[in-house]
Amino acid sequence: MTDIKDYVPHGELIQFAKAVYQSVGLSEEDALLAADTLVQAELWGHSSHGMLRLAWYYARLKSGAMKPVTNTSLLVDSQAIAVMDGHDGVGQVIAKRAMLESVKRAKQHSVGIVSVRNSNHFGTCMYFTRMAAQQGCISILMSNAGPNMAPWGGRQKKIGTNPWSIAVPAGKHGAVVMDMANSGVARGKIYLAQKRRQSIPADWAIDKEGRPTTDPQAAIEGFILPMAGHKGYVMGVMVDILSGVLSGSAFLDQVHGPYDPVNKSGAGHFIVSLNVEAFQPLAEFEARIDDYIRSLKDVPLAEGHKQIYFPGEMENQADIRNRQMGLHLPEDTKQSLIQVAKESGQEKYLPF
Repeated sequence: MTDIKDYVPHGELIQFAKAVYQSVGLSEEDALLAADTLVQAELWGHSSHGMLRLAWYYARLKSGAMKPVTNTSLLVDSQAIAVMDGHDGVGQVIAKRAMLESVKRAKQHSVGIVSVRNSNHFGTCMYFTRMAAQQGCISILMSNAGPNMAPWGGRQKKIGTNPWSIAVPAGKHGAVVMDMANSGVARGKIYLAQKRRQSIPADWAIDKEGRPTTDPQAAIEGFILPMAGHKGYVMGVMVDILSGVLSGSAFLDQVHGPYDPVNKSGAGHFIVSLNVEAFQPLAEFEARIDDYIRSLKDVPLAEGHKQIYFPGEMENQADIRNRQMGLHLPEDTKQSLIQVAKESGQEKYLPF
């Protein structure tokens, strides 16, 4: 059983990550945002997108692959539609600006569509779609990513996990949120298993020879399998087209992920926000969502299950629990953060 002293207050992790980001040139505001996205992923229970990634982002900032000062510009500004250039800035900063731009246009035109080019990896999609839900909008956000899946039937990495999220305002429930990759599992979970020296399920990936593997290292060298076979492959392609081709950004194996310390990412994003008030009064919609969730949960429980969750509810509950208890980081993640602290000169902020 984990000792209470092994739990770290989330606020202390935010301050540490913020200091690391500021040490390589981010403004205080941007550093706080980037730090918060990492810690929030931990709070939601998604360590694959949490503090283990700080070292990756730090390396990209040091090499110049990702620019610490984010200067976004609008290449197209046409009523409900905008095309934003991120100029290789910090992905989290670009994604927030693009999401707020999308919501602003949705309030003006009922729908707001923002296409983003020359961005970087930004962490979990739902961090940003939840922003829109808080402002009474339904939002869809998708992004392409560095290649780790082969086209269906092939044996060469071409397609990223290409995640996407939809968030819906849900009144007292906060938001109903979907956030998923088009692979059977996010690549970060395989890296997390590698760091923890754990095996992975045999249906997550195949090795470079096309054989099922439970070895995370062989999976990284091989191919992650798409979700639901050819269906996940098709969804990954469509996200890549909307995020990369439509935006004028990189696509397929032109994109470089956060694991790459030296190459520009070229990631593209696509956002659609819908103003609920354009369809019906927000209060009426949220009441209907409440009825929906009540009905969704009103079924007999299957064996081994304690409750029915609406999408996003597990993260809500984990967030409450982890804010109270603190966060438990695996030893390998701690060692990674200790190394980053030494390199950045921010050891005084280490919370362990």
